[in-house]
Amino acid sequence: MIKTTFILVGLLFSLSIQVKAQDIVAKDADLKLISDAFKFTEGPAVDKQGNVFFTDQPNNQILKWSVDTDSITTYLKPSGRANGLYFDHNGNLLACADEKFQLWQIEKNKNINILIDDFEGKELNGPNDLWVDAKGGIYFTDPYYQRPYWTRQQKEIEKEHVYYLSPDLKTIKVVASNLVRPNGIVGAADGKTLYVADIGDKKTYSYSIDKDANLSNRKLFTEMGSDGMTTDNQGNLYLTGDGVTVFNKNGEQIKHIPVPQSWTANVTFGGEGQKTLFITAMNSVYTLKMNVNGVR
Repeated sequence: MIKTTFILVGLLFSLSIQVKAQDIVAKDADLKLISDAFKFTEGPAVDKQGNVFFTDQPNNQILKWSVDTDSITTYLKPSGRANGLYFDHNGNLLACADEKFQLWQIEKNKNINILIDDFEGKELNGPNDLWVDAKGGIYFTDPYYQRPYWTRQQKEIEKEHVYYLSPDLKTIKVVASNLVRPNGIVGAADGKTLYVADIGDKKTYSYSIDKDANLSNRKLFTEMGSDGMTTDNQGNLYLTGDGVTVFNKNGEQIKHIPVPQSWTANVTFGGEGQKTLFITAMNSVYTLKMNVNGVR
């Protein structure tokens, strides 16, 4: 009798986990293709109104998806071959502009400030993705991907680091260096944990964020790398590559969202109340209605 009870409890627990996993997607929601008019979409970032900005790096442009009209317009072209995007606390759009290995701050009037263009006198490898902490400091990854529009053919900085730019935008330091090729990056809602995907080693790690913005207590989160990533208000982490794979805060996979394209590059939440998952995949962008919401 006791054994039977344990089995029943286990089955009920397993079913509850499955239901919870299914419940992150809104009932009867289907993946919606917004547009397939691009070459390679990346770097989605949401503003305070729920509008989503994303990049089309081969076409050297930043696009804007409007929450009001569900349509896409060109926001900035040329865009410094921008890749990852994120909004700072003042509503400026930050961009990993890897055409000249820079980090940009794009003001609301589209005036461009170059925040970083080197580290210790050497050109960065190519800023790729970024996340802003509660103080306004910027964590960003700097992998090396040889671009066809570069004249250089090799690195000036041998290691592919994760960097931190101080809130006053004056000091840059290395905060993680024992990675093969860091790519996707995002912080937890409470600001205490940073997730970094080492796409070159097919792993994603979690780090504790210290008071001085340094990283410690590195832990393997999952044996899966990722191009881009986001989190929701339940603490789940969304990784990309083969569609979108969702993990709970314990590193357990709870959902896989198939995407028709061969590669899903990045993901964020946008729309009203940040209840819409916005997915960039190859030449396309998709949306999916969710029961959870974003926290950016």
